[in-house]
Amino acid sequence: MKFYVFVSMLLLSLSLSAQFDNTTKKVDFEPIDRVEKEPTGLKLPTAPIPGLSNQQNRFEIKNDTNNTLGKDDPEPLDISTDDGFLTTKTDMTPNAFVKDKPASDAFDRDQVLGEIKTKSGFVNVVYRDHQSVDGDRIRVYVNDDIVQSDISLDSSFRGFDLTLIPGQNIIEFQALNQGESGPNTAELHVYDENGTLISKNEWNLLTGRKATIVVFQD
Repeated sequence: MKFYVFVSMLLLSLSLSAQFDNTTKKVDFEPIDRVEKEPTGLKLPTAPIPGLSNQQNRFEIKNDTNNTLGKDDPEPLDISTDDGFLTTKTDMTPNAFVKDKPASDAFDRDQVLGEIKTKSGFVNVVYRDHQSVDGDRIRVYVNDDIVQSDISLDSSFRGFDLTLIPGQNIIEFQALNQGESGPNTAELHVYDENGTLISKNEWNLLTGRKATIVVFQD
């Protein structure tokens, strides 16, 4: 009985061994010959290596007749009286911060700013408060018609283009107030149609008074 069992175990072992041997496969890899090409990208030039072969003396002092090294200064600077710097005035005040002239009886009258003649079809009339910007206000008339009823003056020029009629064109500026200080103050510019300045004036008015300029079209 034992003999049959032994033979059976031996046959089973041989059968299993044969099955494992049959499933084993050999994998072969095909050799590949690869030739790398030379790079074709951008090549930077080789930087020279710094050396000490250059024997030129870069600090050689040339024979310059204008060289004042080692010579006495003919006019030495006297720092006790002059520091050698430019003098800058520091007491200048921008016009926008200059106080208005005191309101006096001299400004309690209408003011005539002159007469000008031009061949232009129109003029550009601009004005500004060239002194203290303190809330001055004006009304503008052209030939007795109100063209601007209430304008506040500031430090920048503002105004209007006036189409001229042949002959006399009367422009009036009436002071509606005197601002917070002094009289009603303004600078007036008139330009022709080519942008040429043909009149420049100023006014100082008490409330209700007018400044008048007359433009004649030839």
